[in-house]
Amino acid sequence: MSSLTAKDLSFAYAKQSVLEKVSIDLLPGSLTALVGTNGAGKSTLLRLLQGQLDPNKGRVTINGHPLIKARHQVALMPQRALLNWNFPITVKELVSLGRVNHSRITCCEIEASLQRVGISKVAKKRIDSLSGGQQQRALLAKTLMRPASIFLLDEPCAALDPPARTEFLTIIRQLADTGLTLLVSSHDWGKSLNAYDKVIALDKTVLASGSPNQVQEKLNSISCMGNHCCD
Repeated sequence: MSSLTAKDLSFAYAKQSVLEKVSIDLLPGSLTALVGTNGAGKSTLLRLLQGQLDPNKGRVTINGHPLIKARHQVALMPQRALLNWNFPITVKELVSLGRVNHSRITCCEIEASLQRVGISKVAKKRIDSLSGGQQQRALLAKTLMRPASIFLLDEPCAALDPPARTEFLTIIRQLADTGLTLLVSSHDWGKSLNAYDKVIALDKTVLASGSPNQVQEKLNSISCMGNHCCD
């Protein structure tokens, strides 16, 4: 089990600031939602936490160690829309690609990953025949092939219908309950946030962090102050 801490992260593309002094803590076995609008910096933050990008300022540590020495413990699941789902491979073949270090992979390992996300019955189907919810589970199964304990999921519930979204949330809740640490970015500000242990509201910086109720109260307070409704 691993914890992740980011301290005062700042990042800019060219001279355009994207994130400013972002600090977060992710605890072992926790399920955390990262919410914000388009352009809030969610995807950039996930890439910083996984080591794909280097911050202009600040640092990321895993169990107190610099990220560069523990990057193997962090896996990033990209947005589903970034993949070519017309590629002629099966679900089983897609999942096998998750082992990036080229070590030998067994059919039992692939089956175990498919079972964890509940799609072992479609292992031999081509990925272009799957529903959106099944594609998202297949992508998660692929990500779970990494020998990591911290998983960063970029918009995994985007474009899913309510039943598929509920099923996916149930799966990631179960994964967190096994001791994995999950950070899930989302546009969703609705009741589904109650499924999370913690919510981080981001808009280039952390607006609020805490339980779903605490974050909602803080954001309502910010909105109230902006609209001068307390005058």
